[in-house]
Amino acid sequence: QVQLVESGGGLVQTGGSLRLSCAASGRAFSNRVMGWFRQAPGKERQFVTAIAWSGSSTYYAASVKGRFTISRDNAKNTVYLQMNSLEPEDTAVYYCAARNAGDGMDSSRSAYTYWGQGTQVTVAS
Repeated sequence: QVQLVESGGGLVQTGGSLRLSCAASGRAFSNRVMGWFRQAPGKERQFVTAIAWSGSSTYYAASVKGRFTISRDNAKNTVYLQMNSLEPEDTAVYYCAARNAGDGMDSSRSAYTYWGQGTQVTVAS
């Protein structure tokens, strides 16, 4: 079993920045594909970004590409999401996720086995 705990959410103004962290424990972290999803009120949980086990490959949803950056530090069992140029449309609960098997940076929610409890990000206009 893998446990994931997100942190770093909060309230920011439009155009501001925020960095989210996801700390993993329980089982091996370094060989897992990791991803971030977000869910706004009344909407489905949607893909944001994913990163390969080595950190050498990343994939972003079109809505965040160029503004968000995902990274990981396997020695610290932690994945990060740096969010810049934030917009009110980015307001959501952000979830960290880990795949159990497979090396693809999948954008489908069903591809991920382990999930954190989420952290709230609110962007005020």
